[in-house]
Amino acid sequence: QVQLVESGGGLVQAGGSLRLSCAASGRPFSSYNMGWFRQAPGKEREFVAAITWGGAGTWYRDSVKGRFTISRDNAKNTGYLQMNSLKPEDTAVYYCACAVDYRGGTVREEVSYPYWGQGTQVTVSS
Repeated sequence: QVQLVESGGGLVQAGGSLRLSCAASGRPFSSYNMGWFRQAPGKEREFVAAITWGGAGTWYRDSVKGRFTISRDNAKNTGYLQMNSLKPEDTAVYYCACAVDYRGGTVREEVSYPYWGQGTQVTVSS
């Protein structure tokens, strides 16, 4: 089992940057692939980015490519989402999630991830 705690959210103006962190405890973080998802008010939760356990593979939703970077430091049991050039449409609660394997699903599907953090709010003002 792994427990996840996100941090780093906040209020930022459009064009600004934030770095989200996902601190893991319990089973070694290096055992898990990691994903970031977000949920805006009134909308379904959606995939943002994912990274394999060793960092060799990364995936992004099209709308954040070139602006967001997912990374991890297994020695620190922490994953990150660097968000640059933020837009008001990036406003959402951001969640990190982990999976040892994707249980037959894909990196972009919520159902592939059994472990989730509580979320951190990101608000981008125009």
